[in-house]
Amino acid sequence: MMTGMARGLAAAVMLFAAACSDSGEKAPNTPAQTDAPARYDVIIEGGTVYDGSGAPGEAADIAIAGDRIAAIGDLDGASAETVIDAEGLAVAPGFVNMLSWAVDDLIEDGRSLGDISQGVTLEVFGEGVSYGPWSEEMKAQAKKRQSDIKYDIEWTTLGEYLEYLEERGVSPNVASFVGATTLRASVIGYENREASPEELEEMQGMVRDAMREGALGVGSSLIYAPANFANTEELIALNKAAGEYGGMYISHIRSEAQELLEAIDELIEIAEKAGVPAEIYHFKASGQSNWDKLDKAIAKIEAAQDAGLKITADMYAYPASSTGLDAAMPLWVQEGGYEKWAERLKAPEVRKKVSEAILNPSEDFVSGIANAGGPEGVLLVGFRNPDLRKYIGKTLAEVSEERGTPYPETAMDLVIEDGSRVQVVYFSMSEDNIKKKIALPWVSFGSDGGSMAPEGVFLEQSTHPRAYGNFARVFAKYVREEGVLTIEEAVRKLTSLPAGNLKIRDRGMLAPGYYADVVIFDPETIQDKATFADPHQLAVGVEDVLVNGVLTIEDGEHTGATAGRVVRGPGWEGWSEAADD
Repeated sequence: MMTGMARGLAAAVMLFAAACSDSGEKAPNTPAQTDAPARYDVIIEGGTVYDGSGAPGEAADIAIAGDRIAAIGDLDGASAETVIDAEGLAVAPGFVNMLSWAVDDLIEDGRSLGDISQGVTLEVFGEGVSYGPWSEEMKAQAKKRQSDIKYDIEWTTLGEYLEYLEERGVSPNVASFVGATTLRASVIGYENREASPEELEEMQGMVRDAMREGALGVGSSLIYAPANFANTEELIALNKAAGEYGGMYISHIRSEAQELLEAIDELIEIAEKAGVPAEIYHFKASGQSNWDKLDKAIAKIEAAQDAGLKITADMYAYPASSTGLDAAMPLWVQEGGYEKWAERLKAPEVRKKVSEAILNPSEDFVSGIANAGGPEGVLLVGFRNPDLRKYIGKTLAEVSEERGTPYPETAMDLVIEDGSRVQVVYFSMSEDNIKKKIALPWVSFGSDGGSMAPEGVFLEQSTHPRAYGNFARVFAKYVREEGVLTIEEAVRKLTSLPAGNLKIRDRGMLAPGYYADVVIFDPETIQDKATFADPHQLAVGVEDVLVNGVLTIEDGEHTGATAGRVVRGPGWEGWSEAADD
């Protein structure tokens, strides 16, 4: 008779096989128990194992040989160089951060303390912007835009960037989508116009190149310029190219507020016409007047699923978002990139028009400030200009009063003076909706934040607490305190669900033959500590983390290990060679 863990494991393997069959890729090998050798590299003994399938936890030992899990079960009598006592603790696959902005943070500090302290072993990049393919002009622009973290750009393609991180040494594994914004900026620039047939063909070629390098698919961020300038047909074409290699589409959809339902319709249309799975980044209904749209949004997605489309979503577990003041201003003023945007904001007639747009919501534009309930709901957290950092931790309303200028004028002035879009937090979501989304079986998790350390250069800026607490918060608040999820379902939504959606091989489960990405945590003490007032605080309760079999967190402390690797998508041209090895 199969145990609950075995049944769950078998079901999860079938899900992986189904995901891989979409692209003709070979499914990961079905894990099979092997005869245990006398000695392993690592044994984790006495813990409650949640294998990632969603099955209830079972007491079991786990043996690791090299970078793979070798055996799971009663390993009494076996020995290992390292034995970890997990009695009273939960043992799970490493967590997947479906939306990470640790692209610069890992260059500065490869330890990834903020995330790995929560059990995150895979960082997924590429929300519209990806760190390749970059032209020489784009490299020069990126170098110019660097703030506190400075580095030489030693890569051109997306694959080269990921390999650069691995060679430099990072603690988590890394993967990425190729960004639709990056493709458009490279080929078209920042103009608000349709792509010509030749330009579209060039962008499709860049998608194919990225997929062969191991990209997971195409990522977009459609509320921002110049991403918003792409029409639906352009996005379908890019995704058709990704679909040739088994890739998926993932999107910050065109609206998360008054046109939320229409934006979901567009994502579903792209998925259907391109023949690819699709996921919604940080699924939400933003602004109190839009909170009641969430039920209809869920119904749309589930209707598409019932019709045979693979539509999923991810989210962060907080009632506030974080982005720039660009989300507070109309797209027309941002056309051409930051320099042209800032220059326009100096013109009196433009300032008057932008102020009117911010103050008077319309069918065409609702400012992020309005969705946050006004300037009191906008928290300033990041500036490039050191002279403006005195405003960090204050609301836009407070800074407006301090400066003696109306808040639309203050927002425009800050963008001009900072030389950037200015990083802010918008308090615009419903806690009831958060619980509703967390309970959905097809929603995984992404921080939409960096992975920093509460020290050094990172303390020059504030941040959203999700950068330090998103994953621990799922267990602390929504499993232990609120009972929205069971622990086994929370583990599934952090592991096998995103891994299966991404079609990545041999990760996301605890099973023989899978990579040994493992997190050991205390369900009773795991807790996010970061707050909006004091975000630079590491989460607690994760005792040990292994990445590719290497102990990276031991007894709650980072070992200094940097065993993270590039995780590649289904279209990677190296799969045949890897199989031969």
